[in-house]
Amino acid sequence: MPTNDTDARAKYWKTNLMYLAVLLSVWFAVSYGCGILLVDELNRFRIGQAKLGFWFAQQGSIYVFVVLIAAYVVLMNRLDRRFGFREE
Repeated sequence: MPTNDTDARAKYWKTNLMYLAVLLSVWFAVSYGCGILLVDELNRFRIGQAKLGFWFAQQGSIYVFVVLIAAYVVLMNRLDRRFGFREE
């Protein structure tokens, strides 16, 4: 394996891990922070008939997780194209 190929794979993997760390941190902040730690403050607001803190604990973190999956797909497709690992 040529050195530049090894360097490219290392950069690819490092970028992939950075994406994962950021996206999982966002999910943790939303699910744990908004659903548990900040629930009392968020319950002052409502979405329809549900209190916002309850909504985040029951639905919001799931919606955020789905959006983060879509964001990961977009980011990884761009990364694959940039490093030439894209499958046709």
